[in-house]
Amino acid sequence: MTLLSVRDVSKRFGGLQAVSDLSFDVARGSIKALIGPNGAGKTTLFNLISGVLEPDRGEIVFCGTALQALSTHQIASRGLVRTFQHIRLFPKMTVLENIMVGRHVHSGAGFLAGMLNLPFTWKEERRIREKSFEIMELLGIADFAGTEATSLAYGQQRVVEIGRALACEPKLLLLDEPAAGLNMRETSEMGGLISKIRDMGVTVLLVEHDMELVMKISDEVVVLSYGQKIAEDRPLSIQKNPEVIRVYLGDDQ
Repeated sequence: MTLLSVRDVSKRFGGLQAVSDLSFDVARGSIKALIGPNGAGKTTLFNLISGVLEPDRGEIVFCGTALQALSTHQIASRGLVRTFQHIRLFPKMTVLENIMVGRHVHSGAGFLAGMLNLPFTWKEERRIREKSFEIMELLGIADFAGTEATSLAYGQQRVVEIGRALACEPKLLLLDEPAAGLNMRETSEMGGLISKIRDMGVTVLLVEHDMELVMKISDEVVVLSYGQKIAEDRPLSIQKNPEVIRVYLGDDQ
């Protein structure tokens, strides 16, 4: 069953055609990877899907709803959540507090209720805290609950960022280069974590440069070059695709 459908989407910045007539689907319960050289349009596409940018033409449909008219907050509240290539944790906030921020997307307590410190907000805050602890335990970072998030090792900060995204209860999680800056051990652990997230029922759309990781955990791979799709298939077929080999290795290989 299709969870996300990208149909004939294009985006231009001045004289640069960043994404050109791009189409693909993401099946519910799968891990799908977007790969391609630098400048291929991967991050632009993530920005289009998550509502940061609007396409010049085409349509993006998530759970049967076209996303173009929705704000980033509305898109996130419907269950489409993303992380970023560069970690964006809140400094001076603990691991627990960072994850609780993600959980507040589903909070029923409004600003006025919070200002008045109404009993309803106490119960809501307790539920948010309990759910955040469940996520930290799942990710193996519960021992760092009271630690300032930005004081953790880089790989642990990546996990905290993913934990904050999971706190939003995503149906579809967009991961933008989750293994960037990680060593081999951390990258292997990240692959295991992404597979675990999929097994929890969260669909994953992944942008990643680490080809070993991509080929190991992905169900399908989309290859972009200069904003266009040049291939879409299962990992083993992608590795043998002559056009993909040419784009990555050059015509002289």
